[in-house]
Amino acid sequence: MQIEQIYTGCLAQGAYYITSNGEGAIIDPLRETQPYLDRLERDNVKLKYIFETHFHADFVSGHVDLSKQTSAPIIYGPNATCEFDCISATDGQIFELGDIKIKVLHTPGHTMESATYLLIDEKGKEHAVFSGDTLFIGDVGRPDLAQKSASMTQEELAAMLFHSLRNKIMTLPDDVIVYPAHGAGSACGKNMSKETVSTLGEQKATNYALRADMTEAEFITEVTDGLLPPPAYFGMNVAMNKKGYNSFENVLNLGMRSLTPAAFEAAAEDTGALLLDTRKNGDFAKGFIPQSINIGIDGDFAPWVGALVADVNQPILIICEIGQEEETVTRLSRVGFDNLIGHLEGGFEAWSKLGKETDTVHRITAEEFATQVKIGESKIIDIRKESEYSAEHVEDSYSKPLANINQWIIDVNPKEHFFLHCAGGYRSMIAASILEARGFRNFTEIEGGFNAISKTSLPKTDFVCQSKVLK
Repeated sequence: MQIEQIYTGCLAQGAYYITSNGEGAIIDPLRETQPYLDRLERDNVKLKYIFETHFHADFVSGHVDLSKQTSAPIIYGPNATCEFDCISATDGQIFELGDIKIKVLHTPGHTMESATYLLIDEKGKEHAVFSGDTLFIGDVGRPDLAQKSASMTQEELAAMLFHSLRNKIMTLPDDVIVYPAHGAGSACGKNMSKETVSTLGEQKATNYALRADMTEAEFITEVTDGLLPPPAYFGMNVAMNKKGYNSFENVLNLGMRSLTPAAFEAAAEDTGALLLDTRKNGDFAKGFIPQSINIGIDGDFAPWVGALVADVNQPILIICEIGQEEETVTRLSRVGFDNLIGHLEGGFEAWSKLGKETDTVHRITAEEFATQVKIGESKIIDIRKESEYSAEHVEDSYSKPLANINQWIIDVNPKEHFFLHCAGGYRSMIAASILEARGFRNFTEIEGGFNAISKTSLPKTDFVCQSKVLK
């Protein structure tokens, strides 16, 4: 028996590759399937099952393509209704894989069809659970994402999750290994650990939601407290996972179309496409195509595209470093952005060499910021998460998280200069590009963000003034 966690950091997502005696199973595969096919061929393993822990909201699974390519059936937990061939398993149903067994544990609460898969090894021992979004390391799945489809409140779903955890998972032996679908950084939970594997005993001892003395009412309160609104693309990804989607190969072919600067410019005018620049924030600041939005491929690229671009059907034109075209297309497809027109041949350099119009972002160092800013007089916008801001921030700065930019941007006075920063420069350049695309010019972005600012003599505080507004 072999179990391999295939973890994708930019999505904070774990897929699982399991083999036993020449037969294999994959749990929660990513959309691009070729790496799985190559692995199966290399190991001389036949894929017998594709298990899905639930209808994912934060990424598009590779289940449909992988099933077509291998003829392996797609298996969901009870209550799953697909618009393609799939097996909606019964609670307790067992699937044999080589010399091992995989048992379905129906664990609703995150979603109604959520299932945890219990692996029983060759000796009949309960060895591991693949807990999907039911149980994370240090956290549990948020119970608000399935409200509409389930016609239930988040409190009612949280109550179901409470009983799923206690009746189906916490009754298992403490040495059972826990393999979750996500780790820290995923929007599917609140307080996930950076660790991606644990044991049930460790989680009973450390996970706030598994406290032995916790009542149902306490669980509901704690699990639902502080939930942020889910990203706009979540619902659209669920629909794609239920209904099926365009094959990844077709999407890849679209995005890999190379457009000369003239063709790129014409396509932008004809389609109204979003110009998505995936270069490093420092390079973008020095020069970019007007109206383009910078979301760097080297950061949490796919989640930020999903959070900030409201419609997965939005046409997209790509500007990236030469050689990063396929990686960019792959990451966009993982979150359902399939309407790709193509990419700029030769990248931004080809555009600028022709003397075409470019723009820049006014960026200064943290040291320059420290000499120019006047605490109490200058306007400083901190776009980190509220939790980051609460831990420490520049005195008298405003907390305006990037995820909420479409709400707070209307309160910005375009005639009044402001400074803009995040933690390191990645998110603030996203915000700067959005601001410039919408006509805001009177601002300065801080290179290195708060990480660099914290090393200056500027006064910092953890005091939060809830009454501060931009106007």
